[in-house]
Amino acid sequence: MTTFTYNSEEEVIHAALHIMESKTITGDYFKTVAATSQYFKLRLASLEREIFSVMYLNNQHQMITTEDVFCGTIDEVSIHPREIVKAALLHNAAAVVFSHNHPSGSVEPSSNDRRVTVRLMEALGLVGIRVLDHIIVTQRQTFSFAEEGLLY
Repeated sequence: MTTFTYNSEEEVIHAALHIMESKTITGDYFKTVAATSQYFKLRLASLEREIFSVMYLNNQHQMITTEDVFCGTIDEVSIHPREIVKAALLHNAAAVVFSHNHPSGSVEPSSNDRRVTVRLMEALGLVGIRVLDHIIVTQRQTFSFAEEGLLY
């Protein structure tokens, strides 16, 4: 058995993300909201600014890649649907999962979070790309639009 030594919390998180991403090759990892939420929590929860990430998935719902597409301030991030549609088409994605962090610690989606999600669903729907979830993460919690019935 190999033993790894890590010098920082950041190295541990990077290693965990790498392990999660490597499991997607067999399609074994991102099959549940809990697993996807855990991945985004590791990726975004400790950041000081809002970051909007997109996980691009193939038609088997296996991860193609994840990108941090927009960076904001401590309490907001501007989202541009055109850029997300363009990237999704570039990756030949059949579906996407959105995630962003709330550095404030409140996991509740704002009215803007809800509006942006609807706009993105409409824009991506025009080119046949499904939105499977939008996950908000904080250091302590996650919120799934899909689990709460907010994707329609």
